Amino acid sequence: MTVSSDALARPRAPVGERGFKYLLIAPSVFLLLAIGIFPLLYMLVVSFVGIDMMAEDWSFKGLANYKAAFADARLWQALGHTLIITAVALPLELLLGLAMAQLFLEKFPGRQIFVALLVLPTVVSPIVAGATWSLMFDNRYGPINQILGWIFGKEMPLLWTVDPTLVYPAIIVAEVWQWTPFMFLLLLAALSNVDKSQLEAASIDGAGYWMTFRKIVLPAIWPVMAIALLIRALDLFRIFDIIWALTKGGPGTMTETISVFTYVKGFTQFEISYAAAVALIIIVLLTVAVTWMLKKIEIAR
Repeated sequence: MTVSSDALARPRAPVGERGFKYLLIAPSVFLLLAIGIFPLLYMLVVSFVGIDMMAEDWSFKGLANYKAAFADARLWQALGHTLIITAVALPLELLLGLAMAQLFLEKFPGRQIFVALLVLPTVVSPIVAGATWSLMFDNRYGPINQILGWIFGKEMPLLWTVDPTLVYPAIIVAEVWQWTPFMFLLLLAALSNVDKSQLEAASIDGAGYWMTFRKIVLPAIWPVMAIALLIRALDLFRIFDIIWALTKGGPGTMTETISVFTYVKGFTQFEISYAAAVALIIIVLLTVAVTWMLKKIEIAR
């Protein structure tokens, strides 16, 4: 093994100087660790005690809160509701975002203005978007029922946020409306970077649109698509704002997601230790899911 003369000639920084640079970044590192780790450790401690609205019992309760969580049918129902919303909204956002990206791939007058307008829903706060859609779905004064009334020629007093058959479509519409532009923007950037020479070669060879998309375009945009799907899946799994603004988990607990369930338990019913145990279970589930998805993405690449 040889060492270059430049490496030998370059003087090493004194020990004090090297220690000083670590000292400079130490406050930032400490702050990040305190913000990230302390709440998690505190929640872990709280999950093993018995704090609720009636008492602040710091005595060790073992796995009692975790056993109660795994035996709670309402918790698993909330998890099922979350998975249903994710399973419906995620493919819709992907397909609509991909279709919009294909539509805006070619340049035309006013393209940048249209793209900017389409992305606007993403920058709206989810709680504001949910409140806006709640007003639009209002059974008496909402524009959606009025438009449906004009189409069908009769009054349509549909209870979008109360009727069990309509509440999920209302949530899906609001969620897809807000987050499809996010998928559209990422996929538009990915499609814009596809190698044009490969597309031209495929066209010369007589490959059709679907063959070209499947063999050339899809593999090229897959890394970006996979990350976009991962981000949106995580967002959908912890969906709260739009649900809370539209239905607050109702009717009954029919649209109660895992985040809404945890919020209700912790901040409405004040079952603090139980809510902490549920939150830690969610963290573990998400960690396992994200690790599995990242491995799948790496294998696919």
